[in-house]
Amino acid sequence: MQSRHFKPEKPWLLGFVVISLLGGAFVITSFIRDTNTGIFCKASSAMRSAFVSSNTDDLQLQAIRHYATSTIVPQQSFKEISITYDVLRSLGRPANFLVFGLGHDSIMWASLNPRGNTLFLEEDPHWVKTVLKDAPFLRAHTVKYRTHLSESDALISSMQFEPSCFAKNAFLRGNTKCKLALDMLPNEVYDTEWDLIMIDAPRGYSAELPGRMSAIFSAAVMARKRKGSGVTHVFLHDVDRVVEKTWGKMILCEKYLVKGVGRLWHFEIPPFTMPTNGFC
Repeated sequence: MQSRHFKPEKPWLLGFVVISLLGGAFVITSFIRDTNTGIFCKASSAMRSAFVSSNTDDLQLQAIRHYATSTIVPQQSFKEISITYDVLRSLGRPANFLVFGLGHDSIMWASLNPRGNTLFLEEDPHWVKTVLKDAPFLRAHTVKYRTHLSESDALISSMQFEPSCFAKNAFLRGNTKCKLALDMLPNEVYDTEWDLIMIDAPRGYSAELPGRMSAIFSAAVMARKRKGSGVTHVFLHDVDRVVEKTWGKMILCEKYLVKGVGRLWHFEIPPFTMPTNGFC
């Protein structure tokens, strides 16, 4: 997420967004109506109808209207968006989707996860108010970061000596000693097992900005603390930049990198406790 005022260089991306939302609505509707398919096979007809009418249609139609009438579109490319879209579809159920960053793609992410729990974490309270004024159906919290991009190298060194940052000890809620830990998030963030985590914020294009070190670290801790079955899908954007690439490899781990397209990396991180200080 490079700028608050991004103008599309590729107008065809708007077409992709609208078609994807329409397609997603059709797929989800068809999926729910098929009583012999997936998790909803035992659901009552009333439940299926409520799912479609109260959430899928309304939220996705709002998204289609928004992008069809806007000159500003999501910042990720066609192929980058498709990676997350495909994962959401493959789950076959509403997902818990945590997104670092609130922006021009937020309505799209929420609409691609109908009936799911999509939550956005944003650093700028004024920007939160601006976005929610036009899209009050989105759910977002403001996050205060304790880092600056210029500290990236120093934070890598300090991790080796601060026990509360060690992989085997790492936790988030109330972890004031590890500067990388997002220690003051709403309880909802800590208490939810996230199926997908998108890291497209905070801003990290100049030295005084927070950088994404804490977001990457905290996403890794959440993924490793997962108690349910399956993996946590973590998406890291802007990996063409040094900090994102370095921290992605060091904390999210190359061995869990399953796909990379454009400036986006997709990791599948299993739940486990590291017996060592390092994450990989």
